[in-house]
Amino acid sequence: MGLASDSPAFPFSTGKLSAANSPRFCNPISRRIFSDVAGDLTVSVDGQSFLLHKFPLVSRCGRIRRMVAGTKDPDLSKLELVNVPGGALAFEFAAKFCYGSNFEINSVNVAHLRCIAEYLEMTEEYQEENLIVRTETYLNEIVVKNLDKSLEVLCACDGLDPTVEEVGLVDMCVDAIAINASKEQLVSGLAHLECDVGSGKFRMHCQDWWVEDLSALRIDYYHRVIAAMRRTGVRPESIGTSIVHYAQTALKGIERRHVWDSGPLVGDNQRVIVETLIDLLATEKITSVTLSFLFGMLRMAIEVDAGLDYRIEVEKRIGLQLEMASLDDLLIPAVQTSDSMFDVDTVHRILVNFLQRIEEDDSGNLSPCGYESDDGLKSPSHSSVLKVGRLMDGYLAEIAPDPYLKLQKFMALIELLPDYARIVDDGLYRAIDIYLKAHPSLTESECKKLCKLIDCQKLSQDASSHAAQNDRLPIQTVVRVLYFEQLRLKSTVSTTHHTTTLTTPRRCGGRTGS
Repeated sequence: MGLASDSPAFPFSTGKLSAANSPRFCNPISRRIFSDVAGDLTVSVDGQSFLLHKFPLVSRCGRIRRMVAGTKDPDLSKLELVNVPGGALAFEFAAKFCYGSNFEINSVNVAHLRCIAEYLEMTEEYQEENLIVRTETYLNEIVVKNLDKSLEVLCACDGLDPTVEEVGLVDMCVDAIAINASKEQLVSGLAHLECDVGSGKFRMHCQDWWVEDLSALRIDYYHRVIAAMRRTGVRPESIGTSIVHYAQTALKGIERRHVWDSGPLVGDNQRVIVETLIDLLATEKITSVTLSFLFGMLRMAIEVDAGLDYRIEVEKRIGLQLEMASLDDLLIPAVQTSDSMFDVDTVHRILVNFLQRIEEDDSGNLSPCGYESDDGLKSPSHSSVLKVGRLMDGYLAEIAPDPYLKLQKFMALIELLPDYARIVDDGLYRAIDIYLKAHPSLTESECKKLCKLIDCQKLSQDASSHAAQNDRLPIQTVVRVLYFEQLRLKSTVSTTHHTTTLTTPRRCGGRTGS
């Protein structure tokens, strides 16, 4: 941005200021003096030159005073400032302040003003009500008391490192956002508290407008804000909603890649975002996010090549509620070239986590077979296992046609589930039949190993009839199917005969009396 004016009242040398933003002097004496005296010092900032006067600068800026006083050149006319926080634009504001120009301190520029004031050492030692004090007053009296302004200032801190951290501005804004959000949530909750007369229960209805606004923060600031909100008692549901919105906003540009795609991986920035959000989900103990969001984060973690620890963390959380998943959730494509078009290893780990959860839930409550609890009723855990059994049979049938899917991985998924996870094996039989059809090169030994996983006693009559005529099955499997079908037929005939005998009335030798 240019900093010069066509008017001699503010003698900058490069660029132009419009009439709307041209500097206005508070002190008419200063205006008269500096409009009559030519500039005697050129200050270079980020390649831009400012033709200024030494006196107004050295009277307020400790750094420039030392630079001028410490030079051996009595006719010093040029200074170069390096690593200036906020660059030339921030220095322009500081120069205006030194000249007595009137401008407004607001939530957009106060971060730059505070940092440039620190850089130039504009303390009370050189002038009363210097720029550091002016900005601190605005921050303490206006910003920290207002959630909206605290957010605006924190957003404006981006690019001002490390000075903005050294002056404590980031911590100030983070704490202010968390405290104000907590207060606002309490007030809003009380204002929207309703009583359900029928149940005698209270319901709290309130919406947090700041959930969307937090998505404008860069990820490291966002992480600190969420951690501070947890400390101040902001509701976990609100934090969970915020994490979901941040992920949807920050990661929406990442496109899904496939095994046949070639090209550079997603940048480090997206990887940091994904890993940070997963870290928040773990450390903040958020339980309000949906299963679909967790699967979305898992796909993103795979897409950006996040660390394995982060992927495992999401997989554990999915495992806690796998029975609520859909088949589409599990069909995660393999990103990099592997031995399958689908990410079977990830699904395998999720299933392991689910079964570990079931084992922990059932310890001491279920019979060894897992079917019933002590009161004779099916347990919630067994119901979950049955749902996951049906889900996995559907998943196996979907991945079975993949010609690159190794037999070992296919069998490993089948063997993970306990026997009681399937009441009938029709779904498993269908998946295995599809795999056999898609992999005609399997050896006889491999076919036998795979088909042994089918419990022929659990096949329905229709499935048994199909299997008995299926030439893809090993002869041993067909024999087992026929054997159990014969046992079933014999049992059915025997039961029918027994029932008929019990229900047929006996014929007596004599006539019955009335």
